[in-house]
Amino acid sequence: MARISLTVDGAQVTDDVEPRMLLVHYLREKLGKTGTVVGCDTSNCGACTVHLDGRSVKSCNVLAVQADGHEVTTIEGLAQGEQLHPVQEAFRECHGLQCGFCTPGMIMQSIDLLNETPDPTEQQVREGLEGNLCRCTGYHNIVKSVLHAAKGGAHA
Repeated sequence: MARISLTVDGAQVTDDVEPRMLLVHYLREKLGKTGTVVGCDTSNCGACTVHLDGRSVKSCNVLAVQADGHEVTTIEGLAQGEQLHPVQEAFRECHGLQCGFCTPGMIMQSIDLLNETPDPTEQQVREGLEGNLCRCTGYHNIVKSVLHAAKGGAHA
C-alpha cells in the first residue's frame, strides 16, 4: 500500500491505496465521486476527465499515487452549492447532453478548453473536444453549449 494526500474538490484527503490503483477508481470507489465515469479504461472516450492542478486529464490514465500532493477537481466540485458552473449551465440551457454518460468528461474538457481559448471558434471547440466521445452523437449541441458558455451564457 502507498499513502497519498491530495485535495479533491476542495477537501484534503489522505488514504492508503494500492500503487496500481487508477485515479478514476480511487475517485469512484474510495471517495464516492461517481460523476467521474468509467467509459473505456483505455483513455479513448474521455468520460473520466477530471482536472489535475487545473488541467484536464483522463483519470483512467493516471495512477492515484501520481495525484499525491496535487489538487483534483471532479464534476461534483464545480457547482457552488445550487449555483452551477457556467459551463454546466450552458450545457443545461443548450441541451448539450443526451444520455448524459459523456457529459461530465465533456464539461471538464470544455472548461480546460475555455481556460486556454476563452473565445474559441466552432472549429477550435471541435478540435479541443476531439479526445472525448459522445456515443449518442450529440456533438452539435455540445459545441453549441461550449460556444454559449464562451459568450457568457448570452443567447446567440
